[in-house]
Amino acid sequence: MNCPKCNSDLTYPNQELMVCTQCFHEWTPSEEVEEVEVANSSEIILDSNGNELKNGDSVIIIKDLPVKGAPKPLKAGTKVKNIRLTDGDHNISCKIDGFGSMALKSEFVRKA
Repeated sequence: MNCPKCNSDLTYPNQELMVCTQCFHEWTPSEEVEEVEVANSSEIILDSNGNELKNGDSVIIIKDLPVKGAPKPLKAGTKVKNIRLTDGDHNISCKIDGFGSMALKSEFVRKA
């Protein structure tokens, strides 16, 4: 069963709840159907604190993120300016100084 928050398939049952190993989101399986329907009906993208993100916003990365092919990770606290929202798993497209163009997941950033 995939996580309704990050769509990861790395989940496990914990009593009546399901828990995601990637984002630690907890939900009941009956809630999942309702949440997925709500998420699909609206195209609102939220940051880690629940604030709505829009094109052109600035965000701050909240945890160190490894980058494939890069010798060092993106550090927590890195400010990213002028984001563009996209569809898909990585729903933020941006340019980061020293790394170039990349895609980020909205759950790893907060609005600046």
